[in-house]
Amino acid sequence: MSNVDPETFRQFEHQGWQEIASRYHGGFAAVTTQSVPALLEAGRVTEATRILDVACGPGYVAAAAAARGAVAIGIDFSSEMVEEARGRYPGIDFREGDAEELAFPDSSFDAVLMNFGMLHLARPEQALQGAYRVLRPAGRMAFTVWDTPDHAVGFGIVLGAIQKYGDLSVPIPPGPPFFRFSDPEESKRVLIAAGFVNVAVIRVPQVWRLPSPETLFEVMYNGSVRNAALLRAQKPDVLETIRAEIRVRVEKAGNELSMPAVLASGQKL
Repeated sequence: MSNVDPETFRQFEHQGWQEIASRYHGGFAAVTTQSVPALLEAGRVTEATRILDVACGPGYVAAAAAARGAVAIGIDFSSEMVEEARGRYPGIDFREGDAEELAFPDSSFDAVLMNFGMLHLARPEQALQGAYRVLRPAGRMAFTVWDTPDHAVGFGIVLGAIQKYGDLSVPIPPGPPFFRFSDPEESKRVLIAAGFVNVAVIRVPQVWRLPSPETLFEVMYNGSVRNAALLRAQKPDVLETIRAEIRVRVEKAGNELSMPAVLASGQKL
């Protein structure tokens, strides 16, 4: 990670999410929302729990928590995502905010939750330290990330097609390893380093039901940031070959792809 410029990577992610915010719900949401119940359970979210949904995107976690009677606030560094969330759930408090610089007093929340946000952060350790600070004693932090490509089949298909016909080393702004926290031991390590106890990591089964064999490429190309940049950086003729290969691999695998999440959680002393 020595070649990662955190601010350059942050700007890259921010610009990406600003551009694709309106497309997220029609793409990845079909699978990422499947982890929300497990995330709420890991955060021990019940009626009157005060929760912070970090990197909230369109607001799914905050909305699900509010449906349980929790008091929810959602933050995202993308103003476009915040507008998406406000439009979908007008009764919930959504704000622009930085996961790495939480603008809340100490001991403000019973739970801090982040659904598929850690892999988009330039300084994930700093985000965990901030989560620890804003939690009340005995409060809980929980986050999800994608499992490794050998388990999260959609990523395996896309990255395999690029590796076969394209170039995985094309120049895009370098960031922390995308699947870093797919390793349970690494997720445990960073939570413990931030001060958390009772740390646990589980795998959450998810299935991505694709409407057509073309959907996987289209969602990755139009509704993601790092993977979209990787695809867009390929030569045009190579990109079409990659697209065809992805379609063939989806047809072979079937339109229901296993896309498990890794869920890590810990408790503040």
